[in-house]
Amino acid sequence: MLDTQEIVTEARDGVAVARIRRPEKKNALTVAMYTALAAVLKHAEADPEIRVLVLTGSGDSFTSGNDIVDFLTAPPAGENSPVFQFLTGLHRFEKPLVAAVNGLAVGIGVTLLLHCDMVYVRAGARLQLPFANLGLCPEAGSSVLLPQRIGYPRAAELLLLGEPFSPEQALAWGLINGVGVDAETTLDLALAAARRLAAQPAAAARLTKALLKEPEAARVSEAIAREARHFVELLQSPRARAALEAFAGQRTAGS
Repeated sequence: MLDTQEIVTEARDGVAVARIRRPEKKNALTVAMYTALAAVLKHAEADPEIRVLVLTGSGDSFTSGNDIVDFLTAPPAGENSPVFQFLTGLHRFEKPLVAAVNGLAVGIGVTLLLHCDMVYVRAGARLQLPFANLGLCPEAGSSVLLPQRIGYPRAAELLLLGEPFSPEQALAWGLINGVGVDAETTLDLALAAARRLAAQPAAAARLTKALLKEPEAARVSEAIAREARHFVELLQSPRARAALEAFAGQRTAGS
């Protein structure tokens, strides 16, 4: 597999695990990390020995979202930017995809879960979609996928108010598959599911996933592109930059 300092991968018995490893920054994602994650998806898709991909984090976080300083220094310029290449790769990934959310998940740390086939989250983890709070709009097709999964009223609450929500709440709403008592147990749950998926006939698993996603595939692709355009426009506004800079300051202070 393809490793960098901050994206580490390992594969065994048909299951590849990609770990976001930047715990000192709560696994905040940089442009380089998005490029690496997109490459991991392409490699896992192309390697016939890999049947299932598991995404997880390190330390006390899955990912706290974008690295704000990096994000403001080199903002995404359009649909070909690394962040949107990663999101498109997630949407188009044909093999089973499982997430083990070991801790804090903010922004893209939550929206990427909507593209996973099975998701397990550690008890006590905080999940949050603060896009509107930051003067931004949803991304990753979440404006379509989230109301589809949990209904419009709940999706509106999460996306418009941007308040944190719990793994137990996500489970009750049908957004995730299970809750682990700690990070290790959560990863064990994800790996157990991944091993079962890897034992399935590969062609049947891929076809089943394709059929499950097919009814909304085109709509989600269009939403990802549409959201990307609006996101880039909003990111250029003084209001969004000020909100992001304030958010970065809160992160530095540890809040």
